[in-house]
Amino acid sequence: MPPSGLAIDLHDVTKVYKGRVRALDGVKMQVQRGEIFGLLGPNGAGKSTLVKIIMSVVRPTAATGAVLDQPVGSQASLRRVGYLPEHHRFPRYLTGRQTLEFFAMLSGMEKRARRKRTSELLETVGMTNWADSRVGTYSKGMMQRVGVAAAMVNDPDLIILDEPTDGVDPVGRREIREVLAQFKTQGRTVFVNSHLLSELELICDRVAILVAGRVVSQGTLHELTIGRQFFELEVAADPARLLGVAETRLAARWAGPPSAQGLLKGAISSGLRVELQGPLIRIETTDLEAAQIVIDAVRAEGLPLKRWQAIRPSLEDLFIEAVGGIAGGHNAGASKLRTEGRP
Repeated sequence: MPPSGLAIDLHDVTKVYKGRVRALDGVKMQVQRGEIFGLLGPNGAGKSTLVKIIMSVVRPTAATGAVLDQPVGSQASLRRVGYLPEHHRFPRYLTGRQTLEFFAMLSGMEKRARRKRTSELLETVGMTNWADSRVGTYSKGMMQRVGVAAAMVNDPDLIILDEPTDGVDPVGRREIREVLAQFKTQGRTVFVNSHLLSELELICDRVAILVAGRVVSQGTLHELTIGRQFFELEVAADPARLLGVAETRLAARWAGPPSAQGLLKGAISSGLRVELQGPLIRIETTDLEAAQIVIDAVRAEGLPLKRWQAIRPSLEDLFIEAVGGIAGGHNAGASKLRTEGRP
């Protein structure tokens, strides 16, 4: 049977511990092959339990699905999975090289092959210069990099990393992100469980938010925020002049007079909603062509356009809303995308 497009395909995963503690409650989650996928959730959400079920460390109360096209818990699929636990510990008296060779030996690799594989992985994670130093002398970042390498000794198709950058300084986190991006270019699937939302936002193709044992949202950041993205324009003009432009040049495109606070709300014939507050114009759309109507009108008036920017809620905003909601208006928690235009 040819491989499917999913590295992980889980349905109705449930785990009830003694005392009727329901850690997972019907989890459904799909991870596509060749992507970096992030699992996030508050403490006690069930993230580590789900990872341990995938790795057969914990037996589920109920579970349907597959990992690498094999039933959950299959030894055939586990041979093709690399795993880095959250609180991994290596013998402090071993060197980094000895540690990786030990894991390669456990995977059944022959001596010559494991020496070659160990050297390759040390180079990949940037630990060649410290390969023969004892693990007990390593920093947290160095320990994590060796851990990532240890998860790669069996040349896996799926790599599961539980908090790989926890406690690592910014330089170390960036280096680990670069390593994970390299794994993706090799066609591997990377599954990252982390509470560092900014890290996941930088590297993940898709994410799932787990709350109280349930997946409450899943998809790309674009898919999860499509209804709440907008464009913001800033014009180098005083608010009174800009308001005058809105009343004159844009009158045919706007519906509704300016409010007492100087806020002009309206809808273009396409249904596009626009708000004007001083030198800022907010256009509630993700369609650049639709936003261009307002941009062109401002330029036609001769007003310098300082910037325009696409804005969407951040991953942190989505997370906070999922675990309890956030207060505030339309602009609460909006974060700026990297796409920015300058005239």
